[in-house]
Amino acid sequence: MITLMGAVLILLSAVGVVRFPEPLARMQSLTKASTLGVVLVALGSVFVLEHSNDITSAIAAAVLQLMTLPISASLIARATYLARGPGRRVDGIDELAEADRRA
Repeated sequence: MITLMGAVLILLSAVGVVRFPEPLARMQSLTKASTLGVVLVALGSVFVLEHSNDITSAIAAAVLQLMTLPISASLIARATYLARGPGRRVDGIDELAEADRRA
């Protein structure tokens, strides 16, 4: 059941990537839902696997996913912003514009 919930989250993440018009919205959909989805799939597989080596590998995959995907998404979002990728005006306070002017 946990694996199925993870697979549904990964599917919703893929749908969000296709449906959202903005690059940053696509990345938000991809990083939030797919990270949790992969962790749930790995957690669900832990209950099915028999060997301790396989269980350790599934847990390591989940931990590495949690550690690396948010950081890489942040770096890609910043690169997209600096490359003038977002087509529309950024709402709210634009903290990167001030840093971009200083550079």
